[in-house]
Amino acid sequence: MLSHKKSLNILKKTNALLEGHFILSSGLHSSKYIQCAKLLSFPYLAEYICKSLANRIKKKYKRIDLILAPAMGGIIIGYEIGRLLKKETIFCERVKGKFTLRRGFNINKGARVLIIEDVITTGKSSLECVKLIKKANAKLIGFASIIDRSSKKTLKIKTKILSHLKIDVPVYSPKKLPKTLKSVTITKPGSRFIK
Repeated sequence: MLSHKKSLNILKKTNALLEGHFILSSGLHSSKYIQCAKLLSFPYLAEYICKSLANRIKKKYKRIDLILAPAMGGIIIGYEIGRLLKKETIFCERVKGKFTLRRGFNINKGARVLIIEDVITTGKSSLECVKLIKKANAKLIGFASIIDRSSKKTLKIKTKILSHLKIDVPVYSPKKLPKTLKSVTITKPGSRFIK
């Protein structure tokens, strides 16, 4: 397993851990943003983290039939974990604001499905994926991510998340911003704001 310190060094080396003032896809504000796309743009470095996460998944889940990843953030990590575990991997994408399966992807009835994301903050995207699993009469076996940056206050998922790295980053509602954050220019990262 890759240590917490080595993992953080990889995130910093790839500029995947950003500092500033960010509005997250949840609408909450934060002084840090994890942009796993930057990590995954260096496959030779991301490989260490992906292998470590795949090993944790293999130990925890004895049987996985399908990996489901939400677009955009989950596609590459879903593909890589699926490759390492030799599992079919599909992704869902937003159509008129709702996740749907396209491109001939489907979830078989009774399939044991693992949801994989790059970063989980509130779990909103993962929970939207759960609806697709239920609709197919399949079984959700769990949630996995490269980084879990959720807190008890923000997380909407009630089951344990299997992550490579847990990073505690405070988040704030727009009405409760600390003075230090108010003075920093806002950035809206992520794909939910792209039209």
